[in-house]
Amino acid sequence: MTLSGLEIWRIEKLQAVPVPRESHGRFFIGDSYVILKTTALKNGSFRHDIHYWLGKDTSQDEAGTAAIKTVELDAALGGRAVQYREVQGNETEKFLSYFKPCIIPEEGGVASGFRHAEVNEREHVTRLFVCRGKHTVHVKEVLFARSSLNHDDIFILDTKSKIFQFNGSNSSIQERAKALEVVQYLKDTNHEGKCDVGAVEDGKLMADADAGEFWGLLGGFAPLPRKTFSEINGKDPAFSSKLICINKGQIVPVDCDVLTRELLDSTKCYLLDCGSEIYVWMGRETLLEERKRAGSAAEELLREGNRSKSHVIRLMEGFETVIFRSKFSKWPKKADAIVSDESRGKVTALLKRQGLNVKGLAKAAPVKEEPQPQIDCTGNLQVWRVNGSEKAFLSFSEQCKFYSGDCYIFQYSYPGDDGEECLIGTWFGKKSVQEERTTAISFSSKMIESLKFQAVMVRLYEGKEPAEFFSIFQNLVIFKGGVSTGYKKFVSENSIEDDTYSENGVALFRIQGSGPENMQAIQVDTVTTSLNSSYCYLLHDGDTVFTWIGNLSSSMDQELAERQLDVIKPNLQSRMLKEGSEYDQFWKLIGVKSEYPSQKIAKDQESDPHLFSCTFSKGVLKVGEIFNFTQDDLMTEDVFILDCHSCVFVWVGQHVDTKMRAQALSIGEKFLELDILMENSSQEMPVYIITEGSEPQFFTRFFIWDSAKSAMHGNSFERRLSIVKDGVKPKIDVRFLRLILIIVLVYS
Repeated sequence: MTLSGLEIWRIEKLQAVPVPRESHGRFFIGDSYVILKTTALKNGSFRHDIHYWLGKDTSQDEAGTAAIKTVELDAALGGRAVQYREVQGNETEKFLSYFKPCIIPEEGGVASGFRHAEVNEREHVTRLFVCRGKHTVHVKEVLFARSSLNHDDIFILDTKSKIFQFNGSNSSIQERAKALEVVQYLKDTNHEGKCDVGAVEDGKLMADADAGEFWGLLGGFAPLPRKTFSEINGKDPAFSSKLICINKGQIVPVDCDVLTRELLDSTKCYLLDCGSEIYVWMGRETLLEERKRAGSAAEELLREGNRSKSHVIRLMEGFETVIFRSKFSKWPKKADAIVSDESRGKVTALLKRQGLNVKGLAKAAPVKEEPQPQIDCTGNLQVWRVNGSEKAFLSFSEQCKFYSGDCYIFQYSYPGDDGEECLIGTWFGKKSVQEERTTAISFSSKMIESLKFQAVMVRLYEGKEPAEFFSIFQNLVIFKGGVSTGYKKFVSENSIEDDTYSENGVALFRIQGSGPENMQAIQVDTVTTSLNSSYCYLLHDGDTVFTWIGNLSSSMDQELAERQLDVIKPNLQSRMLKEGSEYDQFWKLIGVKSEYPSQKIAKDQESDPHLFSCTFSKGVLKVGEIFNFTQDDLMTEDVFILDCHSCVFVWVGQHVDTKMRAQALSIGEKFLELDILMENSSQEMPVYIITEGSEPQFFTRFFIWDSAKSAMHGNSFERRLSIVKDGVKPKIDVRFLRLILIIVLVYS
């Protein structure tokens, strides 16, 4: 979870005037606004997004002032923000996500002298709205007439006593469900939550009471024309991106066959024209006036091409968005930018001089780990080793002893908040063979199917295990080599030396973990470079055992080493060796002394989560990010991916067809391959497959979760309609409320 803030200013008499928080989300068609969205990230830094919104009736002077104020605000923030030009009716999904479920611009404006009427001051006027969008809803008022309707879109008719939703026959279930969120908004805003709601299906005649009443208001039923009136939004597939250099007021096209990062000079500004978007890239060494000129050049490009629907996005060197970087071939890995406390202080002072309210935005949140919910450790664990095309059940004494050359399947059943939960996983050793990996996936998939998809599935690779895995096994030992027929066959056919662990031979183990309930002994190569000052190690040669204590290891590390000794070499006494005071016999066993590291092995850290909607057809995966996501964005007809950098969750709705459900793991693996966020993510990252209604706590903690919503019947439209009509208010997850309280206490 991240802490965030939203600041909005309206342009009045060419000045930026703060909009009271209670009026956030109200926009007037005659005005221009500047919106600053600040998000506190888990790494302790801030992300800034600045939008300037232009009403359709705003004056040219107000629009120009909003654009200039946006550039000045970005400069005051150190040039770290991404800037977006938003035009009424064609807002970006990121902008609309701040004001869920929608924004409905109102008549009026400061410059025009129109009066901004309060809702409760005016008589209710019957209005007709068109809604478009599967994940983010674009709402536009249209003429209250039958001629405004079509088969492709959703329409909402807001009358004094009742709200009707008309579902075009070509609209999707998901679009209809999202539009109902707008109905709920109108019901709460215009009717104090007290009015009837009716759903009208395109094509149904007067037999339905809601339909009869709806068509009566429009002068009677008449068939709609077949021709669609939907506007076509999206990128022109034939458009070829063009790079333009802006240098000292001169506009010069950049001639290149392939876009590369090396084309961008830090002393200049550039326009990247992608058709539906125009990016303004500002070099770090450019002056404020040059950046303003580049912005003006982008506006001029829009006017010349009559492209009112294209978005203008401005970004500073070093703070490029993923989408922008993806336009270039082999963009260098992005490093996190660090802003000093001194710089933050200067930013705060400058913003205050400009009269902007930035309280709480300039000071970074302390970098502290959030409380991590743990999986219950009192459950029942069963483990199988894959042996060729079969699986062999492991006894209790053997189920926590893995080999790097083998594959394993585990089933863990444990008590959850809503009954017993189940996790079924596959673990692939670093040297395991592909045939046995495929067998492991096949067996685990059948186990999931036998449980009617009410268990969570996870695919794991050695060295990339999540915290939940170690909590389940508690005391895990990973040996070198393997004992499966697949591994033995591979070694034999390739004439490779079999390094499988032998109790009577020489072996070195690295001891790691956070406590007795979560500890591991990992066999490593018996060489000096395997040592690390941050760990403790066990070295044995038959019955001779040494415990090596790294100078940077903790007392807990030493305790874990003693406990693991009882597992690896029970009933034997070990000789304790502190780093720097080793016996000659130790070095004789481990080899020639040489340099070795002193830093703990870094694990992939959990970062701010990103939610993506997915379509997967003929091996091609297409995704779209959902900004400022909530549980309501998880629609039962779709597949979604939650990317947390350290792992990936593939969420499968109950109404997803069987064929797509069977491809869930392939979807997760293809997502990792595409590296959507350009983070050079490992292909061996853990992938969880989660079915709606069986979400574990280590997934739901990323949402304000209500388990009652997952238990509802029907498709997403039917579920939402029952809530809107009957006023059903599912309870908020008490666990999450507790987590919120803890976070508030930590950050205060």
